[in-house]
Amino acid sequence: MEDQMTGRPAPKLTLEALPTLPVDVLRPGYDRADMQAGILHIGLGNFHRAHQAWYLHRLMQQGQALDWGIVGAGVRPGDAVQREKLQRQDYLTTLIELAPETTTVEITGSMLDFIEVQDHNAALIDRMAQPDIRIVALTVTEGGYYVDPATKDFDATHPDITHDIANPTQPRTAFGAMIAALGRRRADGTGPFTCMCCDNLQGNGAILRKTVVSLARLTDPDLAAWIDAQCTFPNSMVDCIVPATGPTELALVQALGVDDAAPVTHENFRQWVIEDDFCAGRPDWDRVGATFTTDVHDFEAMKIRVLNGGHQIIANAGELLSIDTIAGCMENDTIRQLFDRVTSHEILPHLTPVPGMSPAGYFDLIKTRFSNPRIVDTTRRVAFDGTARHPGFIIPSIRDGIAAGTSVRGLALVEAAWARMCAGTREDGGVIAANDPFWDDVQATALAARSDPAHWLAQRQYYGDLSDNVAFAQAFASWLNLIWSDGFENAVAAYLSA
Repeated sequence: MEDQMTGRPAPKLTLEALPTLPVDVLRPGYDRADMQAGILHIGLGNFHRAHQAWYLHRLMQQGQALDWGIVGAGVRPGDAVQREKLQRQDYLTTLIELAPETTTVEITGSMLDFIEVQDHNAALIDRMAQPDIRIVALTVTEGGYYVDPATKDFDATHPDITHDIANPTQPRTAFGAMIAALGRRRADGTGPFTCMCCDNLQGNGAILRKTVVSLARLTDPDLAAWIDAQCTFPNSMVDCIVPATGPTELALVQALGVDDAAPVTHENFRQWVIEDDFCAGRPDWDRVGATFTTDVHDFEAMKIRVLNGGHQIIANAGELLSIDTIAGCMENDTIRQLFDRVTSHEILPHLTPVPGMSPAGYFDLIKTRFSNPRIVDTTRRVAFDGTARHPGFIIPSIRDGIAAGTSVRGLALVEAAWARMCAGTREDGGVIAANDPFWDDVQATALAARSDPAHWLAQRQYYGDLSDNVAFAQAFASWLNLIWSDGFENAVAAYLSA
């Protein structure tokens, strides 16, 4: 495809081609030959490349942290496809920042390699066992930590986990591979590495510790004790809206003068708040905008409840009303007013201000970010994996409201909208394709809940004892019945008029 500015074919992205790119494309100013590995990151999706890898790239642009280069890794079949794409372009990534009125294009080069993806993860274990790897980071989605969403206990019965227990030297999961590598490092005297979760989970470091140590105890209790004592698991809050890459993004990067098979678009906002707890050193990410702190909790709570929770409020509604994007949802009066009322009255009162930002100020920022029409973030992407996201992002606010004795009627409406969406049809009759790892189960439950809403709240793996709360259960049932009988917009109108 041609570069629309010059009419010439856009050059394929490689190290050799960097000098031939359009002059307004920012590119690495450091020599990749001077870089050494220091971080292994599992889950090389768009978010990692737009966020953590970008912070490291910015440090390298200042001539710093060249011994902290990223080695990519993955444990899923799709990761092998990503590896092939990135390998062909020397592990470079084109980042396209889409502000409401400006576009910035930048090539990042902080990634050095991508380990071969194997069923038994031998290459991954070998690489993590090497002494130059001092941080192992993960972006594997909120539901990927084998933690029961209701009890918060480690799920030792999952087939992936039972496989790793039976085959500790040939694990299926990233966590099993980390344990195997740490076992080698302990035996060799190499020492521990920092285990850093970069997923949207409150207390994400503590969750990662629970998963790794719990799994290790089932195969080698002594190693588990060593990991628990010697490795660190910093909590962190990560924030940047990064849509999936599709035909629109591929055409855009070509038009901007770069032939990149895996470009990333993102908004003009980033935030990274990290607990300063690294057992084997770390890059100085704070020099390029990250925040190190001893307490991430309040930052996490504000972001997860307002941004991630807000995404669920909006996306489930958007699916029901056949609205394709988050920005499109913000243009819809019904959805925007629901988002505003629920967040202002039932989420913000339970949050604590952080330095430089009140909960109300943060909500204003989120509304602006969600309304950016140039960020084509689909409702389908945002609504994906509700069985992990609602327990993590919405249900904690319900529990806070119940504990405080304040209204949760709007949040009950949000859960009713999710239940209605999981029935698999939009209000115009369109079909919602499977959009959750447990879609068959939740769809069957959603259809049963049409005649008896109690079926939905009976899913204690997500709601725990919330179904026992009479006021919440009655509000949920009332809203779900009204949505099915009169439609979602009439249900919202009733909520807004109360």
